[in-house]
Amino acid sequence: MTRMESCRKTIAERIAGPIVNVLARTPLTPNSITWTGFIITIAAGALIVTEHLLAAGIVVLVAGLFDMLDGALARATGKTTRFGAILDSTLDRLSEAILLVTLLAVFAKYGQVTEIILAAVALVGSLTVSYIRARMEGQGIECKAGIFTRPERVIILALGLMLSQFENALLITLAVITFFSWITVIERMVYAWRQTRP
Repeated sequence: MTRMESCRKTIAERIAGPIVNVLARTPLTPNSITWTGFIITIAAGALIVTEHLLAAGIVVLVAGLFDMLDGALARATGKTTRFGAILDSTLDRLSEAILLVTLLAVFAKYGQVTEIILAAVALVGSLTVSYIRARMEGQGIECKAGIFTRPERVIILALGLMLSQFENALLITLAVITFFSWITVIERMVYAWRQTRP
């Protein structure tokens, strides 16, 4: 485990641990937590489209918390399933697409061409990062390489939305997400090459 992976795991455990201990005593299932997080993301998308960006940023962070809780609850209660993992991964991808597409729609409304391009490239980059991991794990190779995975993307996007009242805040946010997502694509492709070469 790399230092970055260890840091992510420690932070997730400290945030999610106490909440999971409570949830484990309720009838809630990991899949219900996954669906709840997705519905909250849809609400965030609606807030973006209606240009309530500060509120959208806060809601994105709440949805991100649910994204940490579902897997942690599954492990704590022994309810991990292959379908649950597929559902979680699928809704994670859809969640990112909803947020970036709704942002793209707002930029299109005002003819902000640079932001439109960055949102589109960021979307492709974020999906590619996840796709590489899925393909590697489909071949039995664990892949957690990369400096900019979903948690980092969610946090940066949420902060960008909350700071959107400042000039160019969203432009800078998308530039950061785009740049580091594609750096992570390169990192993962290099890692995949090293793991699969004869």
